[in-house]
Amino acid sequence: MSYSGTTGDRAFTLDLFSGQADVEGTTPSGEKFRFPAVGQRASAFAGPPEMIYLPAGCRFVAQSSGRARIGIFTAPSRARNPVAYVPGASALKVTVGKGNWTRNVVTSIGNNVAAERLIVGETLNPPGNWSSAPPHKHDTRTGDTEVPMEEIYHFHIDPPQGFGMMRVYTGPGDPEPFDEGLVVEDGDTVLIPRGYHPVAAAPGYRVHYTWGMAGEERRYGAWTEDPKHVWVKTA
Repeated sequence: MSYSGTTGDRAFTLDLFSGQADVEGTTPSGEKFRFPAVGQRASAFAGPPEMIYLPAGCRFVAQSSGRARIGIFTAPSRARNPVAYVPGASALKVTVGKGNWTRNVVTSIGNNVAAERLIVGETLNPPGNWSSAPPHKHDTRTGDTEVPMEEIYHFHIDPPQGFGMMRVYTGPGDPEPFDEGLVVEDGDTVLIPRGYHPVAAAPGYRVHYTWGMAGEERRYGAWTEDPKHVWVKTA
């Protein structure tokens, strides 16, 4: 397998979902980079990810002698930040929530990388558990509490015939309100332009999703929780 590309006027994050690949290329200044044997997991469920951040203006090639699956998350960028490789051991890992809304969250491209707009990580829901709970949103500037950031989720399900559920809905006062319930299956991708966006795993199935966030102001955790549901944090 071989994939080549240019980042153009966007910054890229490459997430090795599974398999292994050599990634090399050149920066806008002509400096060469090479990361051999990136990726150590057989599936997205087999440990933390390895990710590579590429700034705007790069040329790159990803090559694998076997099967490799790579997700590419991009956002417009004016900066020429350094290329960065983040191994799984260096990613930030936390367990969030409690009870049946406990989940594991890994942030690979965060404050550790000068990425201008992108924040990228992964979330793993145990069977039957919820994430993005209490529901939160980041589509409006609300003082220092919330800043606008678009987001996208790419899902893996284990076993793969399973499914999860996702609700994406707007808050009161949204000029174009919507409320969508979605069945998410293995390989699905959901764009979250705005609104609250909780996820639930069906019983017996683990739900994993890689999430990519981007906004003019890059701050993980700058969101507002749905006031109707924040009580669960103290229950």
